[in-house]
Amino acid sequence: MRNFLYITLLSIIVTSCVPGSEQTEQTKDLEDFLMMVEEENKKNGPVIYSASWISSNFITYDSQKIIADYGTRYTLNSLERSRQASAFNDLATTPENKRMLNILKSSFVMPPPLDEELASELSEITTSLEAMYGAGEYCYEDGNCFDLEAFEGIIDKSRDPDKLLSAWKGWHEIGKPMKPLYLRMVDIGNKGSKDLGYDGLSDLWFSKYDMPANDFLDETDRVWEEVKPLYDALHCHVRAKLNDHYGDEVIPESGPLPVHMLGNMWGQSWSNIYDLVYTEELNSNSIDVTKIIEEKEIDEIEMVEYAEDFFLSIGFESLPETFWERSLFVKPRDRSVVCHASAWNLDPTTNDLRIKMCIEKNEEDFITIHHELGHIFYYQAYNHLPTLFQGGANDGFHEAFGDLLTLSITPDYLKEINFISEEEANLAKEDPIGLLMKQALEGVVVVPWALMLDKWRSGVFNGEITQDQLNSSWWQLREEYQGISTSEERSEEYFDPGAKYHIPGNTPYTRYYLARIMQYQFHEALCNEINFDGYLHECSIYGNKVAGEKIISTMAMGESLPWQEAFENLTGSRKLSGKSILNYYAPLKEWLDEQNKNRTCGWN
Repeated sequence: MRNFLYITLLSIIVTSCVPGSEQTEQTKDLEDFLMMVEEENKKNGPVIYSASWISSNFITYDSQKIIADYGTRYTLNSLERSRQASAFNDLATTPENKRMLNILKSSFVMPPPLDEELASELSEITTSLEAMYGAGEYCYEDGNCFDLEAFEGIIDKSRDPDKLLSAWKGWHEIGKPMKPLYLRMVDIGNKGSKDLGYDGLSDLWFSKYDMPANDFLDETDRVWEEVKPLYDALHCHVRAKLNDHYGDEVIPESGPLPVHMLGNMWGQSWSNIYDLVYTEELNSNSIDVTKIIEEKEIDEIEMVEYAEDFFLSIGFESLPETFWERSLFVKPRDRSVVCHASAWNLDPTTNDLRIKMCIEKNEEDFITIHHELGHIFYYQAYNHLPTLFQGGANDGFHEAFGDLLTLSITPDYLKEINFISEEEANLAKEDPIGLLMKQALEGVVVVPWALMLDKWRSGVFNGEITQDQLNSSWWQLREEYQGISTSEERSEEYFDPGAKYHIPGNTPYTRYYLARIMQYQFHEALCNEINFDGYLHECSIYGNKVAGEKIISTMAMGESLPWQEAFENLTGSRKLSGKSILNYYAPLKEWLDEQNKNRTCGWN
């Protein structure tokens, strides 16, 4: 049945012509072109993804050469197809065909010019940058060497300011050699973007949201202004509690927060300092999922099975056996791998779905697994579509669906999967501030980080940020949006953006900002759909097929329609809003305002 629908849809898309007219020669050319692209994508896509999988899981000289070679050829072919698509710009055709052509033209993140030498150079640079991050480590004078996982172990758990600063500085050393490569990559990418008809990389990146780029950017700023009072209140409280614990020398009573003191290498999540910032008596009733995982002796694969069960409970089909056979769940001892968690759709035709993740048996990774499976089940939902429509409605949708499920990891959900008793669930719900604080230290804290990262990158792309301002501009934006800074001056010798995977990995970050906003809109809409009566933060869609049908039907649209239509299908609205996140955290905001009454808030 699925194959029949796929063939029928593809036939409609590529054979439709303007009503009332005969097919022109150009219309026939378009049909042939789109069919050729479809066949090429089905044939070549799995090959390049397999090569990329190998290069991420076996970081060697040879694997990097292979992916660089495949990447060059694949990119050049894609560039040629994009230019061919431009030939049909003035052709009157169906909305479906027009959308396919637009996707072809804007599908690049870092396009080279149609020049084999520059394409090859760009492919080598991008491969090198990823490998430098994946294999990155720093060795101290005593001969001890630490990679990201080792440094994160210190940042996540230590309460020693000196050790925290040393670990933070150690990891950020890896960015130094990336700087010239990154600048050269941007230079080539800007040339390639202009060849495709864009003003540059920034114009290309923000042209993908079914609305003028400037209008879209205005929307993201508008929504941030709605959310900002909640973040400001959280920042004020966290600073005061850290000051109580560490004293004025480490955490001043005013000004920005030192990045290395926040329990996360990048300061994008503060959940690891939860015990310091929420010390109320009722905190003893909070749920320690890490402890539960340890006590139940749940292994890495079982953690993934719990996440799969959530999706099955709302109506999704089981993951294929190949997912369990081919995914990477545990960091190998015999080789370097890129441990950054990711979901892979290697071959849509055979439903070859995988995750790559060095799972740690803790609460953070338990939540991350639910997120990654959100991607996997999204792939599974739209893999029946033509290849050009196999994507999220916009790039934020993929992240939003992954994040959505994390909001349903409530005490009632943990009770349903036998992690806690009913009595423990009820006790946890007696302290809603503790629950909301724990979530806000990740779900709210990440919002300005997700917004500023691409603002920095856009400034580099369009030349507003020059070569001698790369590092200083990074910290200026971090202080402006996040109220975070370093405890010492970071010169232009450093390239601190390179210490975050998404910069050398060329992964656009606006998607994460959109996801954080949309996940709360999705959650509120689904809770209303199932007639949930209670606090929004207590609602879980686990086991609810009505909510599942809404999600599945939206996922199944893929990228075949403007994102506003998919958004409306799930939420009933076509407009982004920060109001859902404010509704979700309303009890916490009221509590924070009371706590902050006699404090000096803000950081400038």
